[in-house]
Amino acid sequence: MAEEAAGEKTEQPTARKLEDALKQGQIAHSAEVQTVFVLLGGLAALTFAGKEIWQQFVSAIVLTFTHLNDTVLTNDSLQGYGVSSVIILMKCLGPIVGTTMLAGLVAGGIQNRFNTASEVLTPNWNRLNPVEGFHRIFSTRMLVPTLVGGVKFSFISAVTFNEIRSILSDPIFTSAVSTARMAEFLGNTCLRLLMRVSLGLIVIAAADYGYQFWRMQRDLMMTKQELKDESKSSEANSRVKAQRRKRRVISKAKSLAEVPTADVIVTNPTHIAIALRYDRKTMKAPKIVAKGIRLNAQKIREIAEKHQVPIMENKPLARMLFKHGRVGGEIPANYFAAVAEILAWVYRVNRYRYYSERNQI
Repeated sequence: MAEEAAGEKTEQPTARKLEDALKQGQIAHSAEVQTVFVLLGGLAALTFAGKEIWQQFVSAIVLTFTHLNDTVLTNDSLQGYGVSSVIILMKCLGPIVGTTMLAGLVAGGIQNRFNTASEVLTPNWNRLNPVEGFHRIFSTRMLVPTLVGGVKFSFISAVTFNEIRSILSDPIFTSAVSTARMAEFLGNTCLRLLMRVSLGLIVIAAADYGYQFWRMQRDLMMTKQELKDESKSSEANSRVKAQRRKRRVISKAKSLAEVPTADVIVTNPTHIAIALRYDRKTMKAPKIVAKGIRLNAQKIREIAEKHQVPIMENKPLARMLFKHGRVGGEIPANYFAAVAEILAWVYRVNRYRYYSERNQI
């Protein structure tokens, strides 16, 4: 009984579990939300650009039939007519298609929090397995979308029933009307129906997204053993990170302690500081005894000023040494000449100091 209880998923998912699920694309996602955004985007495009779209369409039709009797049909003219037709079609459908595409992208971005699940993009050959696909199609999970489809159809039918009945009883079906009146009636009718359908779909989308979120939370539930394992892993990672921080602090303190022994500090002038030391008897090349950026660079300069270590500004050399050099190691061979010039200048300017130090040794 204890083993069965330990294997049951009774614990809420941790923040780490939710983060991993987000990376894998395992999020609450409702196709109904996508449908609502696309439909509302189309409605917005028709509301704001419908008049211009209709005028362009009517103008194209009138122009075509007005000059139908004197239209010349040749290979070149047919090609021109085809290009013109495509341009007119793009002008008419462009706003609607663009708005609906943007609305669909926004709906997807909102649901996945505008994160790209990189692990989902990696190839997964199990998705091509026909047996697995057969199981997915006829699984109990597929019953829910089927039921949602039936409920959606019934709900939308109930919402639009009265509107359709009022449309069918309109006098336009029993009397002669002009073409403009017919076009106006069709436009208004379509907009009213789409508004009713949109309201119904919003309710369905909210319910479906709520179900998808509940199902995702249920699938991400953890067992007590999984919770313990994750806690141990987190503690181990915390200890490793703490040890790394401690080593960095110790290493930084050691490098700052070596600054008084440096021969020169190369600066950038305030953002970077590199402490260099060279002893002809024990070293083959100058070494970097300390380096720092921003606050650490300021500390290096303060220690150098306190111990009268020369400070020299050389922006390119400071940047390259900070990027390619390491504390405790020799400077890269590419910068031997530049460092030699600086050390020669330091020895020449501070000749008495280095002469006194040699005599003391």
